[in-house]
Amino acid sequence: MDGLHPHHSSEGESAEPEPGAAGWSEHISAARAGVTLPQHPLPARAGDELAPSPTGWRRFLVEPARPAHIRDRPDAPWLAVGTVCIGAFMGQLDASIVTVAYPTLHSAFHVGLGAVTWVGLTYLLVLVALVTAVGRVADMVGHKLLYTYGFMVFIAGSALCGLAPSLGALDGFRALQAVGAAMLQANSVAIIALAMPPERLGRAIGIQGTAQALGLALGPTVGGLLIALGGWRLIFFVNVPIGIIACFMAWFLIPRSRHLQRRTSFDWVGLGLFVPAISALLLAITSLADGHGRVSVEVWLLLAGCAILAGLFLLREWRARAPMLDLGLFRRVAFSAGISSGLLSYLVMFGGLYAVAFYLESGPQHLSPGVTGLELSVMPLAFGVVAPFAGRAADRFGARAPTLLGMLLAAVSLASLGLVHPDGTALLLPLAVLGAGLGIFTPANNAAIMGAAPRQQAGVASGVLNMTRGMGTAMGQAFAALILSLAAAGLVHPAALVSGFGACALFLALVALAAAGLAALRGRGPLETLLAEPG
Repeated sequence: MDGLHPHHSSEGESAEPEPGAAGWSEHISAARAGVTLPQHPLPARAGDELAPSPTGWRRFLVEPARPAHIRDRPDAPWLAVGTVCIGAFMGQLDASIVTVAYPTLHSAFHVGLGAVTWVGLTYLLVLVALVTAVGRVADMVGHKLLYTYGFMVFIAGSALCGLAPSLGALDGFRALQAVGAAMLQANSVAIIALAMPPERLGRAIGIQGTAQALGLALGPTVGGLLIALGGWRLIFFVNVPIGIIACFMAWFLIPRSRHLQRRTSFDWVGLGLFVPAISALLLAITSLADGHGRVSVEVWLLLAGCAILAGLFLLREWRARAPMLDLGLFRRVAFSAGISSGLLSYLVMFGGLYAVAFYLESGPQHLSPGVTGLELSVMPLAFGVVAPFAGRAADRFGARAPTLLGMLLAAVSLASLGLVHPDGTALLLPLAVLGAGLGIFTPANNAAIMGAAPRQQAGVASGVLNMTRGMGTAMGQAFAALILSLAAAGLVHPAALVSGFGACALFLALVALAAAGLAALRGRGPLETLLAEPG
């Protein structure tokens, strides 16, 4: 049990040998080999013979230790959490900020709206397809290392996006930006899980959830302001100075990775099957929504290709000696229930945002995009306010009660939206309740997922967790668009849209109830107990 879930206290960190000190080199080589060091490290000379300290450019392939005055601070774990929150905020801000730039890009490059949407879709495809694989690599080379370099890649991609001479170049640079985002997201929750003691894990993940919610809420407002001040290029350039600061913070404030897996050859065959399978599924979902429910030949081909590739991927991972994704993780009820209920929660969140936006702008009220954005911000803001307190409650009472309560609140709020069709200020209360319910659910669920995974597989677990967020985003928007279109008979007039919105809200309420049922499958104990369970 201790080998899987060791305590990560400040005392344990301070006892870690520093570069150049006796025992440091064998500490690094042993960690990479997945070996537990003895209580008394080898003499410096013997350690140097086993694995000499790296020199030259190789130093940048080894995680540096934090300065002693930072490592020994009692709040050192929270400094790491704060650094991760910057990446979480930037990731969600960048995902939502681009949506307000679509009309501007449409005019600037003189292309159709369908072509412009690929600026967002390219980012989502690359992020979702790579985040699990990046987590697997991080489990071998180090979470801090990939997280820090992820900022560098994200900064480079952002700068190139701002300089893009054409829409095609912008799509390509968005793909590079998404690679950096995958390196950040695959390691964010893993770093928190490894840096914080188990009794504070839920609270820390709740704070990270607040950072993500604020980025999601402020994205449209900040994006509109930046476009007004300096054009669409400014929404990408703004990432550069913030990313540089965050990169230095990560280098000095995040602790070194421990309990890394033994380095093995990467499962390139698995990655080669996984990426096109996920991409085909996302493209099929998007095409289904764009086609207003008509299942074209293209959609059938994409779904068939996804099914075949997914089957081959599962067969490959089951037989591989060093799989990209260890399917044994899903034998743990706490992990599989958390991942599946989390996927449905993101479907509810982003499906709800999509449906309410259409209801406000195209329905009887005909609100402007600015006013719509302000009303929609109530939901992520409520999420952000509740999440830290919900995380603390999960630390004390366990994950089952808050995850069940959160999704039941979400179901009730969506049912009220679907049955009553409120407008004006009356809409704000159910939106706030929906955000609060998701804010209660998410920190506890994420903490339980990370607690159910062995420490050596924290990167893969974090990658799968973030992959479900991307999949839930795409599925939520696609299903909401599909139901709105079918139930409203093509959105021909505002009255029809009201019935379409009601049907969509009721569908999402049923999804929330299904998520609550899955959440109820997890154990009843506190997070500390769940962290100690073998599976």
